[in-house]
Order: sequence, then C-alpha cells, then structure tokens
Amino acid sequence: MNNQASGKTVFVAGGAKGIGKGIVTALAEEGYDVTFSYRGSADEAAQLCADLQAGYPSQSITSHQVDLSEREQVDEFARLIGESESLYGLVYNAGGSYDTLAVLADQDKAEALFQLNFWAMTRLAGAAARPLMRARGGRIVAIGSVTSQLAVSGNAIYSASKGAMLSYIRTLAVEMARKGVTANYIAPGYVDTDLLAPYASYREKLEKQIPLRRFARPEEVGAVTRFLFSPLAGYITGSIIPIDGGLTAGLLIQR
Repeated sequence: MNNQASGKTVFVAGGAKGIGKGIVTALAEEGYDVTFSYRGSADEAAQLCADLQAGYPSQSITSHQVDLSEREQVDEFARLIGESESLYGLVYNAGGSYDTLAVLADQDKAEALFQLNFWAMTRLAGAAARPLMRARGGRIVAIGSVTSQLAVSGNAIYSASKGAMLSYIRTLAVEMARKGVTANYIAPGYVDTDLLAPYASYREKLEKQIPLRRFARPEEVGAVTRFLFSPLAGYITGSIIPIDGGLTAGLLIQR
C-alpha cells in the first residue's frame, strides 16, 4: 500500500469485470478509494465492492450503474467526478465494438460506438481535468487498444474510435502538463476476458501471432495502471503503453 494514496479517490469507468476489475483491484491494493461504474454487471459489481471492502476496510469502494452510451447518464457521472473533494484521477475503461468492413460501415452504428468509446471519455476526462488542474496534480488514463496503431480487417470504426481516444489523450496531456496532471494511453492487445469468448475456437491461432505466445491477464493491465498512478510515474505523460506481448513490436514470421 502507498501511503500517498490514502484519502485520494480514483474513478474508473467500466470496472465490474474483466480489465476493469483488474484495474479497480490494483488501485484498491495501492490504497486509493475507488468509485467505478458498470452497465449491466450488477452482481459482479456488488461482489467486487464486498470483496475489496472486506480486504481494505479503511477505504471507500463504491459502484454506480451508468450506461455511458446515454449522454444524460454520462453527464450525471461527470457531475459526481467533478464534485469529488478527494479526486485524484480517472481511468476510462468502458467501451464497445462494431465489426464491419470499412466500406459497409453504418453511420448510426458508428456514431453510437463513438459516443461510448470516445465522446463519453471526453466528457468524463473534462470533468476530472478541471479540478485536478486546480489541485495541481492527478492522473488520467485511457484504456484503448493496439488497433489504434494497427490495421485490422473488419475493425475500421472500432480502430478509428480508439485512435480518436489516443489523439485526445495526447493533446490533453500537453494542455494539462503545466498544472502537474498527467494523461496516458494504455494499448492492450488480446486480454483473457469474456470479450474474447467468441474467439475461443481459434485462440491457439491467435496466440501464435503474439511473440510471448499468450493473452494478457486483466491484472497485468491493472498493474500498469497502478504504476501510472504512482509518484514514480510523474514524468510520464502523453505516452502510449502497449500491453500486447510484443504484438506491435514488429512483423512476426512463423518458423
């Protein structure tokens, strides 16, 4: 536990399961109070709160049901963030996908995805940035994807939304730097969560594309997020941090 985390609150958008659960758990272990959102995973959210509250009784671990695809609910969660008297940071982990060929993209579906993956993030980041800059310290972390840097057939709209997140975070980092607030972008590759369940039949083939020959674990994403919130990460801002087992390091030729 980091004594410097005591009494500080981190908001996590999308924290009940998968990568989000790994992040919430890591931040709680570090000593932060954590408030996280979830959309439909009420049982998982309640269990996570109970487990972490039992393990860290002096800390506050709370959850809120928020549909970040709905602007009114985004605004309400943004209000909670902006009014927090102990705010230290935000992690945006919520998101969805829309798989289609680039030339077949439906604008309504694309705009709905951008609302969840991009616009909701900007609204929450803006709500957090203002009080953090006034306090002259804090962290904002966006959980994006390696597809912001790689072309993947059928992922044009998803990749574009993650690329937009990246550009926003980098610009935000520059704008907040003089106020002591950092902003960074974590780019996971394949992570072993329920979201990859549809690909179970050819998981082995996917793993062979990764130099480390395995998927990431949610707690590994949580560990990197935890580090970015630590005092030792105070000079890291505007950065892309891949957690992909070497997937984006170069062309892998099977031998």
